[in-house]
Amino acid sequence: MATRNHNLSKFDSPLPSAADMRFGIVVAEWNREVTEALLEGAVRTLRAAGCPDMNIQIKYVPGTFELSLGAQFFAEYTDVDAVIALGCVIQGDTRHFDFICQGVTQGITQLQIQWNMPIAFGVLTVNDMQQALDRCGGRHGNKGDEAAATAINMVKLQIDMEAASPDHEPDRRNIN
Repeated sequence: MATRNHNLSKFDSPLPSAADMRFGIVVAEWNREVTEALLEGAVRTLRAAGCPDMNIQIKYVPGTFELSLGAQFFAEYTDVDAVIALGCVIQGDTRHFDFICQGVTQGITQLQIQWNMPIAFGVLTVNDMQQALDRCGGRHGNKGDEAAATAINMVKLQIDMEAASPDHEPDRRNIN
């Protein structure tokens, strides 16, 4: 029986070319050891799909809660096709974890709909640092890699859907 290499993306099909796609990556500074590893995975995946470095913009925000506003800034002030939000929230002794996770999840979901733009959710919500390390390049792969693959696939889907729409002039930067 073959064993799966957990350091590879969980997507079974090859990624579409990202050569003509532009991405913004917003990274939380809190739990930086983890978020920098997620960033390395995301950038590696974008490059492997053909995205040139000049089409990758990286910005930092203080913590995971601020990822939603950072993603909105990308949507509002740049011409990226998608945003990748990378963060890590580790469960503590208070309910702070719940509020941060709920806020960033709802914020990113609302932004995708409001701005008609893919925003990949690369936020780890874990019980302890070991679980985070396992998911940022450890035994469970790199969720930054998976977030980048999701962003590429969603941009491709948007391009394909816009091109197939008889009533819509294809414009990936059409803001509602």
